Amino acid sequence: MWIRSTMAYRLSFAMTVLGSLVVTGLDFVAILLMFSRVDVLGGYTLPETAFLYGLAGTAFGLADLAIGSAGRLGTRVRDGTLDTLLVRPAPVFAQVAADRFALRRVGRITQGVLVLGYALVALDVDWSPSKVLLLPVMLLSGAGIFCAVLVAGAAFQFVTQDAAEVQNAFTYGGQTLLQYPPTVFGRELVRGVTFVLPLAFVNWVPAAYVLGRPYPLGLPGWVAFTPPLVAAGCCALAGLAWRTGLRSYRSTGS
Repeated sequence: MWIRSTMAYRLSFAMTVLGSLVVTGLDFVAILLMFSRVDVLGGYTLPETAFLYGLAGTAFGLADLAIGSAGRLGTRVRDGTLDTLLVRPAPVFAQVAADRFALRRVGRITQGVLVLGYALVALDVDWSPSKVLLLPVMLLSGAGIFCAVLVAGAAFQFVTQDAAEVQNAFTYGGQTLLQYPPTVFGRELVRGVTFVLPLAFVNWVPAAYVLGRPYPLGLPGWVAFTPPLVAAGCCALAGLAWRTGLRSYRSTGS
């Protein structure tokens, strides 16, 4: 329904997607400006940084397109309109994800794919079958990890009722963090996004294998192939948090 509504005004949709592509592209413009003054950033060249950027941007774009609307859950909890979803013969989570589905978010995915394509062309990497197969695994696993963060943030809003900005700090903020090499951040921060909130498995860890770079925190080489397991674990924990939050819901004013 939301897709049909969006496509009713095709020119408006095209302009919105273009605007989204341009706005998100400003992040990469900032990186280009940095490299206009330096040759490497934290030991990473521009193509290597673009590789990290493209992976993070595309993975987050896929997650944001799928369930980005979950960030509006706090509003429904506050005004009581979540009750209307509970009485419908459909899973509440599916309805929350589809609520005001924004097809314009494909602009973010497009921008990430373009940067990733540039990186793949510019990189000087000895591609092996394992590295080639790891690329789609990184994108899908990264999207799964970001989806888990989005769902966990939505579950948190059952308790706080107004925590959209807190959720954004871990979703949009996490994506921005992953756009840069891990070597530019403090060891404690890298440890936090590896073992506490495992965003490092979106791109930092598996990309180290592809680029032939040292692994963050001196991790063993086999961890580059664990993003699917990390994504599955994160999704399981996020699903548990969602079910717990939904069961605690008592409607507005209670």
